[in-house]
Amino acid sequence: MRKIPLNAIPEPWEYNPSKWSQRLCIVAVAAIAVIIATYMGLYQWNLIESVWDPIFRNQSMLVLDSDVSHKITSWVMLPDSILGALAYLGDIIFALAGSTRRWHDRPWLVIVFGLDVIPLGFVSAILIFMQGFVVGYWCFLCLVTAVISLILIVLAYDEVWSSLIFLRRVWKRSRNFSLLWNTFWGKPSKIAHEVGAEMAQRRDWRR
Repeated sequence: MRKIPLNAIPEPWEYNPSKWSQRLCIVAVAAIAVIIATYMGLYQWNLIESVWDPIFRNQSMLVLDSDVSHKITSWVMLPDSILGALAYLGDIIFALAGSTRRWHDRPWLVIVFGLDVIPLGFVSAILIFMQGFVVGYWCFLCLVTAVISLILIVLAYDEVWSSLIFLRRVWKRSRNFSLLWNTFWGKPSKIAHEVGAEMAQRRDWRR
């Protein structure tokens, strides 16, 4: 079987969503969030005395010291900011893994990456935006990380969508759960290759 080019463009896009330029952009944005979340976590661990906030001033510390925050810490045994930093670190790790054809070769990797970025990103953003109404105070850096979560969703959803389309078409053509399962884990097959080749008709020369 003729190999699908590494820089092939999968439907329905005009570019390859697995290309390095996009994934490195995700890494850079997520790295900013890791730094911010870790910084706030250091305050929650009492390793620094205050948190910088150019808009809401001391409200940030009231948010990070709130009953809601302490309750989350008691549940997961980690400050919620550190939990967020770990989630963003996961985004970085998953963004760096695999080739520029991973939407086809490693659907499981793309979907796990998507689960880390998309639903968790939405939940994180919603919880942070709700803080002003539940806690009664606002935190500037928390809002920055919420915006970053939404940016990451925009940057990641296209690759996840291509992998889902690929798996759906493999299922429609085979109606074989075992083959679909193997395709999900990246095991090659004639049907998976045919579907991938049909989805990828052109190459993306913009790396």
